[in-house]
Amino acid sequence: MRLNSLPSLLLAASASLLILPLQAATPPASTTSPASAQDTINALTKAQSAVVGVQVTAAEGARSAQTLGASRSGSGVVIGADGLVVTIGYLILEADDVQITTPDRKTVPARVVAYDLATGFGLIRPVVPLRGISPVALGGSADIKTGEALMASTGASRDEDADVNMTQLVSKRAFSGYWEYHIENALFTSPPMQNHSGAPLFNQKGELLGIGSLFVMDAMGQNVRLPGNMFVPVDLLKPIMAEMLQTGSSKLSKRPWLGLTSAEQGGRVQIMRINADSPAQAAGLKVGDVVLAVDDAKVATLETFYKKIWDRASPEGEIKLTVLQGADLKTITLKAVDRMSTMRKPAGI
Repeated sequence: MRLNSLPSLLLAASASLLILPLQAATPPASTTSPASAQDTINALTKAQSAVVGVQVTAAEGARSAQTLGASRSGSGVVIGADGLVVTIGYLILEADDVQITTPDRKTVPARVVAYDLATGFGLIRPVVPLRGISPVALGGSADIKTGEALMASTGASRDEDADVNMTQLVSKRAFSGYWEYHIENALFTSPPMQNHSGAPLFNQKGELLGIGSLFVMDAMGQNVRLPGNMFVPVDLLKPIMAEMLQTGSSKLSKRPWLGLTSAEQGGRVQIMRINADSPAQAAGLKVGDVVLAVDDAKVATLETFYKKIWDRASPEGEIKLTVLQGADLKTITLKAVDRMSTMRKPAGI
């Protein structure tokens, strides 16, 4: 739905969100009185006016271009009076050129302020002031209930207007990504939006709840097939914001990295991809290997696998993996690295 139809969309939201293909156990979104409906429209219209488009060109030779592409586009939202924008970090990883597109389709160059590996947030700042855009307030997900009506939105691009999507929260739970990533209390919504990268998620007060990261097929969890999106909650941003602005990341981002893509397969952790020139490749790990233990401690989920890897003082240390490689049981020792040391540093940090 385009921005110029936002008021009518919001007026219909309380009715339309009551009719979604969710499990009967999911509580319905509460109805909204006419007076509070107008307040919601006003709050979300103001929030949408702070959403921007983000276009990125990766640096020449950037490793992340192999999986993320050299040219990337997504969204972000203004959260600072100086024009500070929060987006999803993978958009700006190894960025050489960053452009912000305002709601009136004006393009402004920006620089990378921070990229936080642990949470996945990215911060960028325009090199010139963004006139007429007020920052949004950071909300919190603790009081958001399953079934509550929310708004996710995209920023404008050079060729298209902004877009708004009414959705609802279907679950809050821990999330483990295949790319050596784990967070607690990720927000899952449905119906999904396809252009989710960096898209802000707002509550009915117009407060920012999360930043879009993924399209998923199990938004509800519990082995239920339901397409949706995963949002990184801003609850994770608040305690590290000052640190990110000062140092470019959080201390939790300085942790061991092996260079693996993994998945849970039948109660086991299986390696699906090996990054080129990574510790995993150097140690002789192979696609299809099953990881049974880290430093002799059994692991059966991505969460336990990652947390065992990260549970050490230095990111550059030896890690012992017990793996099933074909029919052979092997002990393989890797020398982990700090992932950011292997990347082209984003311009500006």
